[in-house]
Amino acid sequence: MQVNSEGVSASRVFLPADQSYPNLLQFFINQFPHIEVKEWEDRFAQGLVLNDGGEALKASGAYLPNTHLIYFRRLAREPEIPFEEEILFQDDHILVADKPHFLPVTPSGLYLHQTLLNRLKKRTGIQTLSPIHRIDRDTAGLVIFSIKPHERAQYQNLFRDRLVNKVYEAIAPYSEDLMARLPITYQSRIEESEHFLQMQEVEGDPNTDTLIELLEAAKPWAKYKLTPGSGKKHQLRCHLNTLGIPIKNDQIYPILTPYQEYDLDFSKPLQLLAKEIHFNDPLSNENRAFISKRVLS
Repeated sequence: MQVNSEGVSASRVFLPADQSYPNLLQFFINQFPHIEVKEWEDRFAQGLVLNDGGEALKASGAYLPNTHLIYFRRLAREPEIPFEEEILFQDDHILVADKPHFLPVTPSGLYLHQTLLNRLKKRTGIQTLSPIHRIDRDTAGLVIFSIKPHERAQYQNLFRDRLVNKVYEAIAPYSEDLMARLPITYQSRIEESEHFLQMQEVEGDPNTDTLIELLEAAKPWAKYKLTPGSGKKHQLRCHLNTLGIPIKNDQIYPILTPYQEYDLDFSKPLQLLAKEIHFNDPLSNENRAFISKRVLS
């Protein structure tokens, strides 16, 4: 796996035999029309496009069909996340990190270096790190990475087969009506809404379930323990919002608030924490239990 000096993994692209271009720059412009021409010119100029042998190529280089090229992402400006992750556990097979709020797990959009994955690659020197599950960038807490690519599927299968017990904590409004019903296992059917950022509850057989318990109350807020039985996108945020207690500082539920990417309000993190994770290790057969050191405010 090719990585640059900052620990960022490369991408590969194939040059088809049934196409022809006057040079490599024109191929990349045609292949990735959503990326500006100037961006590709800069990547070539900075040596971020290479052949399979690791040799930097020129924009004017010849198009050679049936070959692979390697290229790196480049961001002229990236939001700085001023919070540090912590490594809670590491052996030859997995690494467990305690992620701060606001930090994405993997590169996407405006984020490349300021991601948990690339920070950990740079910090540990382990370029084969790969997350075996995800949490939202707004959510803090535990994320597990596999170290050896050929073992990743065995750990991922634990999540697929619901053999992992995850516990979250959230701060949300205190509800007198809900208190009388707790603890409850809330079930509903969640599907994508018209806006890709939001999920919505719809009619039909439930595809999500969450055990909701009260940890402590300090009106007008309360701290809840959330144990999801399923793993749908935004499940916890959607469930609490439907129950009339949207999670404190949620910018997606109930009202979608556009992110100010370069002016994030770090004083208002989403009050959701991936607190605990428990599973039986498929390689060692040990019972694994990890607990985040982070505390919701």
